[in-house]
Amino acid sequence: MLKDKIVVIGGYGQVGQMICNDLAFFYPGKVFAAGRSQGRAEAFSRATQGRVEPLRIDADAGVDPALLSEVKLVIMCLDQQNSSFVQACIGQGIHYIDLSADYRLLSQVELLHPLAVTHGATAILSVGLAPGMSNLLSLHAKQQLDVTEAIYISLMLGLGDSHGKAAIEWTVDNLRSNFTTMEQGKVIQHTSFADGRKTDFGNGQGSRTAYRFNFADQHILPRTLQVPSVSTRLCFDHPFITGLLSCLKRLGSLKLLNIPWIRDAAVKAFASMRIGKPMFALKVDAVGKKQDQPALVECFLQGVHEAELTAKAAAIVARRVYTSDMPHGVFHIEQLFTYDSFVEELREMAHISSRLRIGTSPGSDQMTETSS
Repeated sequence: MLKDKIVVIGGYGQVGQMICNDLAFFYPGKVFAAGRSQGRAEAFSRATQGRVEPLRIDADAGVDPALLSEVKLVIMCLDQQNSSFVQACIGQGIHYIDLSADYRLLSQVELLHPLAVTHGATAILSVGLAPGMSNLLSLHAKQQLDVTEAIYISLMLGLGDSHGKAAIEWTVDNLRSNFTTMEQGKVIQHTSFADGRKTDFGNGQGSRTAYRFNFADQHILPRTLQVPSVSTRLCFDHPFITGLLSCLKRLGSLKLLNIPWIRDAAVKAFASMRIGKPMFALKVDAVGKKQDQPALVECFLQGVHEAELTAKAAAIVARRVYTSDMPHGVFHIEQLFTYDSFVEELREMAHISSRLRIGTSPGSDQMTETSS
């Protein structure tokens, strides 16, 4: 039986629609927008004049294997409760791409590596902005150094941008949570939206204070890149909102998000907020040594409409998985791809640059700079 279909779970959502449209341009009639709502899937299919087909799949409820018998690739745009659906896909030799930023789920999928090898499937995790482009920029920064001691990832999101409901819910839920990371081989406890660090985002964005946040990249990169310390921080383009959230966190007020109606109100408020710009900025600082001298590598990525960048990155990965014979197993994006393999295709929608500074200490006036 020919396996040539591409199924996008959450394919009629904000990011999913963009992925479907991109892939349907190359593979018309083979792309399926899937989810729990048959009506929404059919409405989106009609809007594409049938280039994207509708399909009803409830990934959380279990799926009849026969429904996936002709599927070559599944792209997951939704957060899942567990890895059972992923296991079902990989067990049928179906390639799999996941856009989730939740390491709780990704860590479960990592355990399926032997199953993927056995059944000839390739699963790629950490596909998006963070994790995703943050992983690739971190890899690029590390490659410029002889020794990498620490990586600092900072993400600025525009409050004028349109973010999907699932992404907003994940952000609101993580505002109130604590989390742990491995640093220098030790388990470290962190308070979300605390431990601020000032970061220069470059290219006219200026410096902002960003705060620790539970993005998956900081859990992944110490292992995949062999860097002893990785941290990820978040801020918004409107300094007042960033400062207000930090203050509320210190006062303990964000614990109120545990109350369902307050949490739902916060999600609606973020979804309707349009006081900033529809932008994003990603900054990666890698500290270490180059030719036995202290060195700092700075990588910058800026653009508008974060969801479009996420969709574009996912579509690039999907086309390569669909058309080429890739290693079998479960991988994060930086284990199979490089910054250079994405930069040209993303340059049309984002400004990407990096610079290396070498001198007596990171940030020193005596450091020399090179750019790429």
